[in-house]
Formats: sequence, C-alpha cells, structure tokens
Amino acid sequence: MITFENVSKVYPNGVKGLQNIDVTIEQGEFVAIIGLSGAGKSTFLRSINRLVPITEGDIRVDGKSVTKANKKELRLIRRQIGLISQSFNLVKRSTVQKNVLSGRLGYYGTWKSILGLFTKEDYERTKEALATVGLSDKLQTRSDQLSGGQQQRVSIARALVQQAPVILADEPVASLDPITTEKVMEDLKKINQEMGKTIVINLHSIPLARQYATRIIALKAGAIVFDGNAAALTDQRLEQIYGKAIFEEKAGEIDETERNSSF
Repeated sequence: MITFENVSKVYPNGVKGLQNIDVTIEQGEFVAIIGLSGAGKSTFLRSINRLVPITEGDIRVDGKSVTKANKKELRLIRRQIGLISQSFNLVKRSTVQKNVLSGRLGYYGTWKSILGLFTKEDYERTKEALATVGLSDKLQTRSDQLSGGQQQRVSIARALVQQAPVILADEPVASLDPITTEKVMEDLKKINQEMGKTIVINLHSIPLARQYATRIIALKAGAIVFDGNAAALTDQRLEQIYGKAIFEEKAGEIDETERNSSF
C-alpha cells in the first residue's frame, strides 16, 4: 500500500510539482497516471521511492515513511520498489543475464555487489523472470544487440528479480512502436494479475490507460483532478484535464486506436 498524506513539492524555481496530494494506492492495483507534460506525473511517481524529495507531507510504503527514512531505512524500502524507465537504464555492453541480476544488488553488501557474487537461487530467478517476459533465449545476449522493446522487457525482468511488490513505470512505452507497446503492456498486466504486484505507470496514451489500468489518476498543475476507473473517465472529464484543443487531438488518437483494433 502506498499512501500520500498532504504531499506537496515545490522546485527551487518556484514551480509546483505536486499540490496537497492525499491518495492511497492499495496492494495489487494497476494505476495509470495521466496528464499533460509538466502536470507532475514523473514527480508523483519518483517521489514514491524518493528519487524526488518532497517539500511537505509524508509518503508511506507498506506503512513505512519514505519521507522520514534514514539512509539504511531508505535502502530497505527501495528494495520493495522496482523502477522501469523510458530509457531502459541497462548496461548496454553487459549480457541480459547480468543486467537482470543487477535487480538483486540491494540484497548484497558492497564487496559482493562489486564482485558480482550472486547465489544459485538468483541465477534461477533470472531465468524465471526472463521466461515471464518471453526472453529465455536472450540470456547471454549483449543488451545492445536487442531491440528497444526487448530492452524494456529486460528491465521488467530486472524488477521481477528484485522481487519488489511495487513496480513504478515511468513512460515505459513512450519510445516503442504500437506492436511492441502492446507486448510490454501485456507483460505488465500479466505481472499485475498473476503475481499480485502493484503497478503505478505514467502514460501519455489515454487508450492504453483505459485498456489496462484498473484505476486512473489524472494530474493537472500538480493537483489530482480525477481519480476513478476507465468508465468514469468521460470525454467531458478529459476535456477538463487536457483543455479543449488538446482533448480534440487526444480524441483523434482514441478514434485511431479503436479503428485499428477493428481490423
């Protein structure tokens, strides 16, 4: 469970990244965060593991304060939170196996981490994670030899090996083609439904949010302006979130998606 209690974030230049956020995300939810660029989506997501420190309020994960945690406590909390980013964050010259195994580094001391002394169980976890995302045959492949979609699925496997109950995904499909996007989203849906992991994902695409999320939270100027399921996200609500001109563009995106899915 992730709890925001009166959370605000003001950047040094005066920009309000978050404004008085009070929200609880329950275990096992698939939550999509939507809104315009600059609405606060990444600030919201990255504040959960304190990659972005907040200015006011408190954020708790499984009852433990991320905001007030000391260095050791924060390290333990971050072990419970996987992160998938748009840029994949892989060591490109390393094998897929080594990149996935890096998800276990939080469980090792400094010297074992440096020397890469992983257990037999961790190697088995790596194989299982790669099988989950359909990349069993890429175990010893260098990561820079993979397509963008495959690299993103390696980063998903890394989060699985981490055994984190919470997975944060920051625009994970923004640079992928439509077919690969669907594969990655299906992987995340499978992980959510079959493993019970909580997924919090930033998305620019309204159709993807409607299709995959069990709950949608919309941000505007750092404040929550919508919190509900896909059925409640009406066109009128979307126009309020995005503004008329941008909503019409988004509506065209929705129409195009529905037209393509009919073939």
